[in-house]
Amino acid sequence: MFQSLRNALPALALTLVLGTPGWSETQVPQTAADLTLSFAPLVKATAPAVVNIYATQVVEQRVSPFANDPFFQDFFRDFGQVQPRVQNSLGSGVVVSADGIVVSNFHVVGHATEIRVVMNDRREFAAKVILGDEGSDLAILRLEGAKDLPALALRNSDEVEVGDLVLAIGNPFGVGQTVSSGIISGLARSSFGQGNGYFIQTDAAINPGNSGGALVDMQGRLLGINTSIVTRSGGSNGIGFAIPSNLVQTVIRQALSGATRFTRPWAGVTGQAVDAALAEALGLPHPDGVVLSGIHPESPFAKAGVKAGDVVLSIGGEPANTPQEMIFRLATLGVGAKAKVVYLHGEDLAEVEVTLIAPPDLPPRDAVDVTGDVALRGLSVARINPAVTAEMGLSLPAEGVVVTQVSDLAARVGLTVGDVLLAINGIPIQSPADVVTAASQATRRWSIALVRQGKTVQLRFRL
Repeated sequence: MFQSLRNALPALALTLVLGTPGWSETQVPQTAADLTLSFAPLVKATAPAVVNIYATQVVEQRVSPFANDPFFQDFFRDFGQVQPRVQNSLGSGVVVSADGIVVSNFHVVGHATEIRVVMNDRREFAAKVILGDEGSDLAILRLEGAKDLPALALRNSDEVEVGDLVLAIGNPFGVGQTVSSGIISGLARSSFGQGNGYFIQTDAAINPGNSGGALVDMQGRLLGINTSIVTRSGGSNGIGFAIPSNLVQTVIRQALSGATRFTRPWAGVTGQAVDAALAEALGLPHPDGVVLSGIHPESPFAKAGVKAGDVVLSIGGEPANTPQEMIFRLATLGVGAKAKVVYLHGEDLAEVEVTLIAPPDLPPRDAVDVTGDVALRGLSVARINPAVTAEMGLSLPAEGVVVTQVSDLAARVGLTVGDVLLAINGIPIQSPADVVTAASQATRRWSIALVRQGKTVQLRFRL
């Protein structure tokens, strides 16, 4: 902490010096007041709203006699007795409402069966998740019997600039509440292996246990929820990421409205970031925006007049330079909002208003379960539509029939959730009813063509 404060003093001195007429360069601290500059008042104001979270989850673990055998463990992975095992996780959270609403990470509490929250003053509360969203890695909790709690206000994360001073507060490694200081190192981070995430980057030390903790500005406002780090050693290397407060605010709003699942607006488009080569091919003066490669006929963008080949530059007055940034901008606006979209159509700059909608559940999913004494017993499937695509995180464009659950024989033959079925024993699968028909064949030899994670796979087996 002393080292962090020492590193911060020149920056603080610079702010004071530049604000004084007649000064044009940084000066070393000259007075006792300069030397006593401290984050302590800020920590006292914000730390009480950051909590420690202890979560317990009961998971099923298969105990195999070949578990430690280097040769047979892969062959007998699905054999052996299933035993329940208690799994504990440790993380942090942020109180955002005096009546006990807490924000944390989904990976900390999303599957927990028991959650205990410990305040900075050692008070303890039982908690339950009222909304969890694995896609954004956010979970909203309600503390039982809580009132008059210290809470943090949220700042507009679009106002943040690289170089702003910040504090990270959490419970790293379970040592107790810890504060680290740093700056905003980068914005709009989305390309470090975190899927569709969109993050604020900071060099404030973040370690295991900090997940779900607060990233606050110098006015004590919440900028983001600390969620992950880039590391080779398991400890902090000064590259940490936080979920921006604007998205946090939208998730909180849906949770307080009674929703148990976070609903993102449906764009119904596919696209890619415009890089230098693509900008040259499109005749653009410089790389900017997202070029749309495909658009669903029912997409709100299509209904507003946007077409495939157009380049989206901004949404809601904010830049959209990657597909992940587009998803983030839409999510922060929320379903029902009207978004101003600026885009290029050829060489012409255009602007339209797009009404954001939830993913439509059409055509009907017609979900079915395969039961009875048949080869694919335990298989559940549904027709793919925009709602199913969003719920299951399928890649666009997706169509046909998708596996929604597997158990029993269906699991044993190698089918997994998310598989898109193409054909069973040569019978094309165009609807869930086709799966039931194909599964009832009187044969012992089976061949299933499917798409798994974008790759075509052929499963062949004998029963």
